[in-house]
Amino acid sequence: MDLPSQALDIEKLLTLVAIHLNVEPVELELVPIATGKHNSSFWVVAPDKRFVLRVAPRDSTGLLFYERRMMRQEPLLHELICKNTTIPVAQIIVADFSRVHLQQDYLLMTALEGVPLSNAPSLSSSGHEQILYQVGSYLRQLHELTAAESLGIEAYGYIGEHHPMQPQATWAEAFRVIWNKLLDDVVASGCYTPSDRYFMSNLLEQHLAHFDYLQSPRLLHMDVWSQNILVDSTGHVTGLVDFDRAVWGDPEIEFAVLDYCGISQRAFWQGYGRERPKSTSAVIRQQFYLLYEVQKYMPIAVWRRRDQVRALFFKQKSLVLANNLL
Repeated sequence: MDLPSQALDIEKLLTLVAIHLNVEPVELELVPIATGKHNSSFWVVAPDKRFVLRVAPRDSTGLLFYERRMMRQEPLLHELICKNTTIPVAQIIVADFSRVHLQQDYLLMTALEGVPLSNAPSLSSSGHEQILYQVGSYLRQLHELTAAESLGIEAYGYIGEHHPMQPQATWAEAFRVIWNKLLDDVVASGCYTPSDRYFMSNLLEQHLAHFDYLQSPRLLHMDVWSQNILVDSTGHVTGLVDFDRAVWGDPEIEFAVLDYCGISQRAFWQGYGRERPKSTSAVIRQQFYLLYEVQKYMPIAVWRRRDQVRALFFKQKSLVLANNLL
């Protein structure tokens, strides 16, 4: 998800990090992380250790409704995951959302071992399957975390510290809010007309009864793809990163992201240890969740890539998926 180039003052960042690590700036080096596309990410090379610095995009950047200040929910999520699962996640050393020292939110965290799966082409097919199996196992653990037990509230939706929506009492109501907020973004980007929006909104209303998810809201990563899975040369997952898009709700919406990113293969499901729901309602939900995933790329293409051709491709793909639900 590319963002326009953001001019960051590297010397200022070095000074901030040096203060946090109690070293002199000259002892540090900042190296851009090429796979960081939403945030500006850097390796912090210290004399005896590496860290990661992630700087959120400016508020003026073209962002989806749930992306504004979404970094702010990560410290609590990392704490919950470290406490309740065996998922390898980084330790957050500093989370500064004050905007006092920098007019952008930022995190300083420990660096995990390994490289993104997208950068590990030498893995054998069996090694790749082993990784997908582990990812499935880790996501099953993540999905066992409920809002009631973790947060003390029985609420659905994007309910983190970035507050992009009001928490909802049911998943159907939460997904209705989420769906319509995304439609507003698509309209704002110029990709949908008001009549397009009405059609898409009404389409969900016609099928909303299928979204009666009766279990407690589950923690969902919502951005598991090859660049957010860290692996070593032996085929072991060394980390899952970028939990800032997390939502509390129906695990099936997570599966749509995995479908789109090519993760939901046989080995993944073996690791997950539970079959995908196959009822009529589940199939309808699956189509809506995929449509939700595809539609978001229209405003991303317009606002962040300045690519109208790509936006039109996703619009056409969205309309085809929607027509299949008529």
